[in-house]
Amino acid sequence: MVSTLSGIRFPLLPSAYTSHTSFNGDRRTSGGLSLFLSNTSFSRKIFAGKSSYDSDLPSLAVAASKKILVPDSQSDGSLSLTEQLGATSTVSEDPQVIEDVDNVAMEDEEKLEDAPSLVVDNVDDAEAKVEDVPHPLEVTASTATSKAKGKTIPSPGNGQKIYEIDPLLVRHRDHLDYRYGQYKRLREEIDKYEGSLEVFSRGYEKFGFTRSAEGITYREWAPGAKSASLIGDFNNWNTNADVMTRNEFGVWEIFLPNNADGSPSIPHGSRVKIRMDTPSGIKDSISAWIKFSVQAPGEIPYNGIYYDPPEEEKYVFQHSQPMRPKSLRIYEAHVGMSSTEPKINTYAEFRDDVLPRIKKLGYNAVQLMAIQEHSYYASFGYHVTNFFAPSSRCGTPDDLKSLIDKAHELGLLVLMDIVHSHASNNTLDGLNMFDGTDSHYFHSGSRGYHWMWDSRLFNYGSWEVLRYLLSNARWWLEEYKFDGFRFDGVTSMMYTHHGLQVAFTGNYSEYFGLATDVDAVTYLMLVNDLIHGLYPEAVTVGEDVSGMPTFCVAVNDGGVGFDYRLQMAIADKWIELLQKRDEEWKMGDIVFTLTNRRWRENCVAYAESHDQALVGDKTIAFWLMDKDMYDFMALDRPSTPRIDRGIALHKMIRLITMGLGGEGYLNFMGNEFGHPEWIDFPRGAQHLPSGKIVPGNNNSFDKCRRRFDLGDADYLRYHGMQEFDRAMQHLEETYGFMTSEHQYISRKDEGDRIIVFERGDLVFVFNFHWRKSYSDYRIGCLKPGKYKIVLDSDEKLFGGFDRLDHSAEYFTTDGWFDDRPHSFLLYAPCRTAVVYALVDGPKKG
Repeated sequence: MVSTLSGIRFPLLPSAYTSHTSFNGDRRTSGGLSLFLSNTSFSRKIFAGKSSYDSDLPSLAVAASKKILVPDSQSDGSLSLTEQLGATSTVSEDPQVIEDVDNVAMEDEEKLEDAPSLVVDNVDDAEAKVEDVPHPLEVTASTATSKAKGKTIPSPGNGQKIYEIDPLLVRHRDHLDYRYGQYKRLREEIDKYEGSLEVFSRGYEKFGFTRSAEGITYREWAPGAKSASLIGDFNNWNTNADVMTRNEFGVWEIFLPNNADGSPSIPHGSRVKIRMDTPSGIKDSISAWIKFSVQAPGEIPYNGIYYDPPEEEKYVFQHSQPMRPKSLRIYEAHVGMSSTEPKINTYAEFRDDVLPRIKKLGYNAVQLMAIQEHSYYASFGYHVTNFFAPSSRCGTPDDLKSLIDKAHELGLLVLMDIVHSHASNNTLDGLNMFDGTDSHYFHSGSRGYHWMWDSRLFNYGSWEVLRYLLSNARWWLEEYKFDGFRFDGVTSMMYTHHGLQVAFTGNYSEYFGLATDVDAVTYLMLVNDLIHGLYPEAVTVGEDVSGMPTFCVAVNDGGVGFDYRLQMAIADKWIELLQKRDEEWKMGDIVFTLTNRRWRENCVAYAESHDQALVGDKTIAFWLMDKDMYDFMALDRPSTPRIDRGIALHKMIRLITMGLGGEGYLNFMGNEFGHPEWIDFPRGAQHLPSGKIVPGNNNSFDKCRRRFDLGDADYLRYHGMQEFDRAMQHLEETYGFMTSEHQYISRKDEGDRIIVFERGDLVFVFNFHWRKSYSDYRIGCLKPGKYKIVLDSDEKLFGGFDRLDHSAEYFTTDGWFDDRPHSFLLYAPCRTAVVYALVDGPKKG
């Protein structure tokens, strides 16, 4: 039986499984040993040898005992560190005793559940509270404090400020107070059973492979497994050589002492896996906490790599992380497809070739996609298989560190496009059916499956899932020094309907009702709390199309805690307008879409991201100019009306989006110069379960690259579009208009097709008319004085017609016009955007 994952055929394990409710959630401490304490140099080695074992071996006779330690139902259930993590277990195979564990958990739940009587908006939330009460753990307060590394996370506030910010939220106080109560309850239980949120978020120091002076410890949470062994190059893939033991919470463990000469028992670069006897059969899996994973040439499955280079090969960061800029200008990039050549680019090549380009263009942050390892390249990085491992296609972990360090040297923030909204359904390389059950890290049944994305959905009400995801976010900040995250698919997380086939109208009941997944929202509050508590300068951006109120309000004030919402509706509006004639464009409609955001909740605006560039869709440039881009972009050839229109509107669309759309701006690489091709990742034919075959592209890389040479060629019209994008970024850097408190729209004239607005000390004038230019056109302004042109889309450098005199000075006259106390006259050519600055006033608004 086979399962198809986007064109790759994977063998599928039998579907029969057993649910292990007695062990749903390991309640143990995350405190433990530091992974890498220092780094010194940098390695470019990639380990991709061929496996020396057969993954289809029959069931094995396992030497490990299947007996488990079960706390006595009359005791408090507490165990010492030695008892929980290393001692030989006391034996009890009485089914009644195992049943008693459930009873103890239910009794503990009754004692802990002292929350006020509120309306529970999600029936599943009530069930989650029963299954996820923590067991007492071995960590003491003093142990937690000693492990805290000097970092603390502020205690929760009262969560009431949201009602001051938006009084309409009072109508939904039951839901919002319940939500905040759940968040506070989790914080309290984490403090009680784990020591603190700071300790809880260091799960990578306890799980996976950790090294001490004495040897290597490997731990894995797999409650569904009946037996487990560590296998790999180091023991010739011998299942019986290193059999693991299990504790009462379903955590498997083994300690491998150093060799006689003091060297580690698992050499750096060795391939390792865990072999388990599960309810679905014998299964070889890559550790859920693996730090590096590689696909050998000619093989389908990946191999986990024990990555622990010698001190002299570890990369040492040389540059401090930049301070968060007041305004965020993000260059969204995919390392693998960032070469002009049809190949997979490397971290080193991106570091040397692309980062200086981003800096020169004037962006102050780079957002890296597809960093978490994903077995299927064409998933664009969104079907993650190994959450703690950087994609091996582009190099080693040390190569990625070198890239980030170089970005910091250039003054660029590095944001990671992190995927916590779902996981690949790949059973060979990822978390799906890891321990032979479908309810391990995910919801079981249909709730744990995203039918549109063909992926698995996390159970955010599970204690161990919280540990795993919170630790994952911290890992990338700690180990790689990322400066923050863009959280993917947040709308899907926050609602049980995942935002599918739902039109959000802005009615508050759409956000605070039965469809809200309170567990998921609570997780988002926790992860924002963690990130901002440990790293106050870190940036979090959430991809939310729903417009949930409080999304970008601090957690202590009752919000979800993001710094920015990705303003997704803007790109959709441009695609909608580009399918209409110019005469059908409504100025008021454009302005409304660009300004329709919540007060005091920051947004990152964009005209197009990677979504609009994928095969099957069109970029804005391609919507505007279509096939003419292939033949009429050379300056030594005549242009066409379509090209002229396309270049003019491309610039206008980007500038008005940046000017009105939010407090941050994003561009996907290549779109700054109107990249002529879509993105199509190399893929083979796809074999659907129905028997239908979807043709691939013969695994071609031709359209999985970026033709930066086109934007750099000064003999092509692409160059002018790129120069205009660069000028936009530098204008914002100079005047800071995106974050200015002063914003006023004085004109949206449907007849003249004119939009005029003020942002800080700048006045923006857009003439969207396709043929009418206006002389002595009066526009209103707030401040009196002399104005000059500081950006003109019609400038020849930007591919325009040079119809404006940049030496001209514009003096205001008194008297109200368009509800402004002053005004001045100007020339507004058709299809142009011009920005005027008050030259005698302060530059910063």
